[in-house]
This record gives sequence, C-alpha cells and structure tokens, in this order.
Amino acid sequence: MKLSAILMAAAAIASPVSAQAQCITAPEAEAMTLVALPDIIRETGRVCAAQLPATSLVRNQSSALIGRYQGEADRAWPSARAAIVKLSDPAVDALLDSEFARPLLTSLLVPQIVGRIAPRDCGTIDRLITLLQPLPPRNTAGIVVETLRYLKADKARQGVRMVPDLPLCTIQGNR
Repeated sequence: MKLSAILMAAAAIASPVSAQAQCITAPEAEAMTLVALPDIIRETGRVCAAQLPATSLVRNQSSALIGRYQGEADRAWPSARAAIVKLSDPAVDALLDSEFARPLLTSLLVPQIVGRIAPRDCGTIDRLITLLQPLPPRNTAGIVVETLRYLKADKARQGVRMVPDLPLCTIQGNR
C-alpha cells in the first residue's frame, strides 16, 4: 500500500540529532504532513502520468484539490517549522527562518517519497486521493499520522522495517 509513501513525508522532514528523547505531538506531525502533501500529490501526478487517464485527480496539477492543500500547507508551516526545530539541533531554527527553507526541505523530501512509487500502484494511489478529496486537508493529515501511529505499533509487534521512525509522542490510554 503506497499510503506509506505519504507517511514517509512526515518522517523524512526531520531527523532527531539531539541526545534527548524528543517527540512530536499528533498536531505537530499533522502540520509536517500538511506541508509536504501538496508537493507529494503534484509529483505523484507527474510520476503516474503514463499509468493514469488524463482525467485522473492525481494528474490534474491545477486542481482545486492541490489549491486546498497548498493553502493548508501555508497555514501549517509555522507549526511544522516549530516541530522540526523541536526534533533538531537548535541551530536549525535560524536556518528555517529563510524563505528558501521550506521549498528546500520539500524538494529534498518529495523525490525520496515519490521515488518509492511503483507504476502498478498508481491506480491505488489515485483511488486513495479521490476518496480523501472531500475531506478537509487537516483530516487527511490526521489520517496519515494516525495510520503511521498504528503502523509503528504494528511494527513493534511484528518487527516490520518499512515504517518511518517519526518520533510521535505516545498517547496515554489505549495507544
């Protein structure tokens, strides 16, 4: 299932360099996911162009869907930036003040995620995006983060290695 490619977005944006055991909350992880999703959708459309019909939602680079996600990504950037700083060396804070930081991060991250897409998975990805389209982008980001949380728990039980190691804070109670 290539939803894992989208999940990699959140994991790859930041990698902990601090010796302290830091974690990010679900809202912070969702913000990081929101920042990456517009570019992931655009690049997926480019990668899957030969496998999908021209009417495919993923292939439509000027769609209202991408516009909605881009608006949410812009609003989420301050929270995502704070989460990246939280997981990184404090010196990163000054680097992230640049207007070039966000495009640089996504340009490094997105090819790593989308590069994992196999042509045979393009139809499934298009179907997932189509099913998620009516949801607000924040709900989609929440689904991605909760799916990642579930997969991490499953990974711990079964020793699966494909799940990104995003340091999500544990939730007290049933998780």
